[in-house]
Formats: sequence, structure tokens, C-alpha cells
Amino acid sequence: MQVQSLAIEGVFAFTPPVYKDHRGHFSSPYQDAAFTGGVGHTIFPVRDISHNVSARGVLRGVHFSKTPPGRAKYVYCPHGKVQDFLVDLRLGSPTFGQWLTTELSGDTCKALYVPDGVGHAFLSLQDASMIVYVMAAGYIPENEYAISPFDPELGLALPDGFDFAQSERDSVAPTLAEAKELGMLPTYEDCQKVEAALWG
Repeated sequence: MQVQSLAIEGVFAFTPPVYKDHRGHFSSPYQDAAFTGGVGHTIFPVRDISHNVSARGVLRGVHFSKTPPGRAKYVYCPHGKVQDFLVDLRLGSPTFGQWLTTELSGDTCKALYVPDGVGHAFLSLQDASMIVYVMAAGYIPENEYAISPFDPELGLALPDGFDFAQSERDSVAPTLAEAKELGMLPTYEDCQKVEAALWG
């Protein structure tokens, strides 16, 4: 398992070996020893595992959870291919407002650890692309927020050649500045406290 600390503070990428033969392939996108060695502790107590399947051109996010209570996640793509985006939304973070993008696919089985306060979005590059979410908390609708992936202040490098398909919620999501004005953005300090509490 290759472990990489990414440009947003607290975000890690994990790329496992993929074993391929005439039958298909096998991989283990989460391995506790690699996660603990990279992040410094074992993964959070798992409270929810979800997945979605998206047609080519579906754009989901930028999604994040109210913190506290928070909802850290571990995400990977077991089938298809997506362009994944992470945005630091933690007020006071050394990397606040910064974003990074990573291609996730069933070919590489690369996974991302997304700490509390980091927004997540992806664009499906192929039909039937699947994203799996391993969550530190269950789904509470009123705690789930979104900001617009088209916010010019963010400047996400969305690829050309797509007719973007969004949910109604995502299509009317506020900009980063509007979310800050509305008091939606978490503080870096609160996110660190919530994450520390996950491991006692």
C-alpha cells in the first residue's frame, strides 16, 4: 500500500496493489496498518457505509457536514472512473480555501481519507462509476451542507466536454463566501476536537 500525504492538511491518499488475471482483479482499498502508519491512528469507528453509481457527466458536491458533530469519511472508486475534488473549508486552517483533485478508478482502487471540514465533490468520467463512502457518523439530512463547485472564488478545474448533471440541491448551493456569511463553515479548531474525540 502506497501512502501519500496530500496538499490539504490532514488529507491522505492510499493506493493499494491491484492483482489482475484472466478472471478480473482483486484489491484491498483499506488496510489498517497502512492507514495507522500514515495518519497516526486507526480509522474512526465505522457508523455508515454508503455508495452511489453515477452516469458520465454527473457532478456531485461540493458536500460537507456540519462540525460538530462532523462526519469524517474514507472514499474510493471500485468501478468506473471519477475526477475527485477536495476543498479545505475549515476556517483558520493553514490550507483554508485550497483544493486538490485526484483521479479515482476501479483500475487503481486509490482511496482518500477526508477529515472533518474538508468538502468533497466528484465528476463521473464514465457511465456506471461507483463511489463508496465509509463514514464516521450516520446520515442526518439537516447536518449535510453543500457549496457550489462552480464558485469562481474556488476555481475548481472541472474538465471540458461534459454536460454537467447535478441534483437540485447542488445546483442552488451557495458560494464559499455565502456559506461563510451564513455560518455554515466549521472552524479548524472544532474539526480537530471532533476528530480527536473519535479516538478518545
